[in-house]
Amino acid sequence: MSRSGHDGLGALPSFEPPRSVRERIADALRAAVITGELRPGELHSAPVLAERFGVSATPVREAMLDLVREGMVEPVRNKGFRVTELSDAQLDEYSEIRALIEAPAVRKVAETVDPQTIERLRPLAEQVVAAATSGDVLAYIEADRRFHLALLALAGNAHLVEVVRDLRNRSRLYGVPVLAERDELAASSRNHIELLDAIVSGDGPLAERLMVGHIHDVRGIWARPDEESPA
Repeated sequence: MSRSGHDGLGALPSFEPPRSVRERIADALRAAVITGELRPGELHSAPVLAERFGVSATPVREAMLDLVREGMVEPVRNKGFRVTELSDAQLDEYSEIRALIEAPAVRKVAETVDPQTIERLRPLAEQVVAAATSGDVLAYIEADRRFHLALLALAGNAHLVEVVRDLRNRSRLYGVPVLAERDELAASSRNHIELLDAIVSGDGPLAERLMVGHIHDVRGIWARPDEESPA
């Protein structure tokens, strides 16, 4: 199949419009839930969180309502919001769905999109590695999110991107801080470069296999807070 051009923190190409205060707070709260800084069952009030962010309570409430719609927190009348529990079965289901839709999508990108277009994502992949190397967990999660969603956007299916965005938001990556503390996150992060190289080279089958492996790594290692060491 021929490959053609496809329209689709730091000095990086802009793949998204500037975010509002509410969106930036929602991103920070998602990251806190994903990494386990905000643990399941904990209650949090908008005014207390607003003090922490140095903003009014309104954008925090709006951000929390975004997370309610995503299933990450639930409202508790007159008290605030509680971080929802996530079972192993749910994590397995999310990973299975992601593998089913993301792996074929990256293969399609590898086989149909112009390599020069795909190369525009390299700064994002490099930012994932840089954040992991420095041990900045929140920057790592944000860079990882931007890289994967920008990559999937090249497949030309906006609905697929939104489905994956939602699945990623619902997942938990409790093990990421542990890997960072052990200086093991940097090695894991280099998978992004390997994946991008395969896609740029047009090797669809390899890109598909690497994507499946990456998702399994996320589920098998990062999502288990009690995991002693990577597989």
